[in-house]
Amino acid sequence: MSRIQRLPQDTINRIAAGEVVERPASAVKELVENAIDAGARRIDIRCDMGGLSRILIEDDGCGMDADDLQLAIERHATSKLKPQDDGTWDLLHIRTLGFRGEALPSMGSVARLSITSKPKGGVAQALTVDAGVISPLRPSAFGGEHGTRIELSDLFYATPARLKFMKSERAENLAIAEEVKRQAMAHEDVGFSLELDGKKSLKLYRESTGFEGRLKRLAALLGADFSENALLIDQAREGVRLTGYAGLPTFSRGNALHQYLFVNNRPVRDRLLAGALRAAYADFLARDRHPLAALFVEIPPEELDVNVHPAKTEVRFRDPNLVRGLIIGALKHALASAGHRASTTVAHQTLTGFRVEPVQPILGFARPTPSQLAAVRPYMAPEPFQPAARVEPSPSRSYGEWGVHEAPAAFAPMSFPDMATASVAEALMSDAPVDVDVAAEMPEAFPLGAARAQIHETYIIAQTSDGLVIVDQHAAHERLVYEQMKQAMAEGRVTRQSLLIPEIVDLEREEVARLINKASDLEAMGLGIEAFGPTSVLVRDIPALLGDCDIAGLVRDLVDDLTEHGELLALKERMAEICGDHACRHSVRSGRRLNADEMNALLRQMEATPHSGQCNHGRPTYVELKLKDIEKLFGRR
Repeated sequence: MSRIQRLPQDTINRIAAGEVVERPASAVKELVENAIDAGARRIDIRCDMGGLSRILIEDDGCGMDADDLQLAIERHATSKLKPQDDGTWDLLHIRTLGFRGEALPSMGSVARLSITSKPKGGVAQALTVDAGVISPLRPSAFGGEHGTRIELSDLFYATPARLKFMKSERAENLAIAEEVKRQAMAHEDVGFSLELDGKKSLKLYRESTGFEGRLKRLAALLGADFSENALLIDQAREGVRLTGYAGLPTFSRGNALHQYLFVNNRPVRDRLLAGALRAAYADFLARDRHPLAALFVEIPPEELDVNVHPAKTEVRFRDPNLVRGLIIGALKHALASAGHRASTTVAHQTLTGFRVEPVQPILGFARPTPSQLAAVRPYMAPEPFQPAARVEPSPSRSYGEWGVHEAPAAFAPMSFPDMATASVAEALMSDAPVDVDVAAEMPEAFPLGAARAQIHETYIIAQTSDGLVIVDQHAAHERLVYEQMKQAMAEGRVTRQSLLIPEIVDLEREEVARLINKASDLEAMGLGIEAFGPTSVLVRDIPALLGDCDIAGLVRDLVDDLTEHGELLALKERMAEICGDHACRHSVRSGRRLNADEMNALLRQMEATPHSGQCNHGRPTYVELKLKDIEKLFGRR
């Protein structure tokens, strides 16, 4: 008897179901993609008990007639691939989300599947598949003019062992919602609704195609803060285009869950793309912070292999280095164009830190009501503002014994640097309009305003035309020093250190050739190498910044980078890390008192330096508070 046997059809279907339908969210993904491929402009999704009890998806796509409906539940039957003139089937120019024809028969083999479909101008037909058993076709009712309604009940009931691997209902619901969000991001011109256990979870209306509509859809899914703090990405290179939006460095998260990547409108999870996103933000974020982004890669289908994973969540690029370089370059260009801009959430978080405390009665007297104040105001003579007198506290006097016109030393008026002239001071104390000459002496028109004070020898207070700015002097100067060092490196002004005894590093023959091909690039970064036989390289110079480093380890890291990415990441990242540490040590420290000219010079340099809105660790260098928000704190608005 032969040891090799043919599997029965129902077993084949269940094996396929294990690959394609991993969990309820996988079934939702497959059915939603089928609806989008059918031209749907509205997709309604309802799930019960984490999708294990029921998944119902209805769309307004083109629908299917009786013949197509019967073929749709057969394995490897699809409308998305077409035979060529020579009889072969083209797998290189796939422009649809699905193409294998496995989803529906796989679901029908492990659950109860009911399909109702109506083509435009046709009659609605329905059939059911119960654990692989197909019922006869029958007429049915369908609410719309055309479309398809699919109901999947008791998922995995035919394979009860699979149910043991399902998570809680809440976890499965979250996975379904996340999958629907990804599909909705990729297709802003499609309306989506999601109902979980009878509760409306998501309602998205159709948006116009293009950047504006896509940003509205992303804002609806990621929050209004994302649209206010996102940078537009639109770059192309050699037929590959990258579009989308990426958040400012100060608008970051503690995990990478809010990074969405799409290839030809297909949601994917790709380490190459995720690594490129991380590399682009390497100069701006600490290792425990992650940017928010929704990036869309458009690439000719023949340059892409989507048939590398049963669930189609992974892709393979013919030229991965081209795609990676495009992503890094486009993101860095967008971040540079942001200048010193910081996220709006920084100001919001600052304002929420203020608490308005109720005013306590003074010396036992009750606070007058607004109506009482209004009644006596006409009889009150205007008095010039007098700052509270500075009185040294006496140990013999308790807090309750302070007079009305006295204040303890801790509440003495703040001393400001001598920046404003007497005319400006007098103008601010009066109700008269400020004349042109006085206004010229107040340079608040600059984006970061004019310095007015330094508090705790750490923070600069600057007045702008419509608010104020608080600057962390150390963080801001750290970024300025770092950018200067980066500019010097980019221009080839890297100090080199010649080794007293050149170091020989043994490598493979192919690795030596790969490294020597990049010798000129390494030379520009201060690393002098040359071939030393077929399997070794000789290192004569290293960047002075590296100091006493593991040269052999660095060279092997460079070879690994060239093999995997085609770039010299190890040296760049190591030098960037050292530059960051150097900038931190040699920037203006907290606790140093600055005069007015020094503070204003720092502000002007920040305005002229890209990325100055955050330090090298991703923290904001300044907080901007608008006047209207400050007025709200004091009840003026």
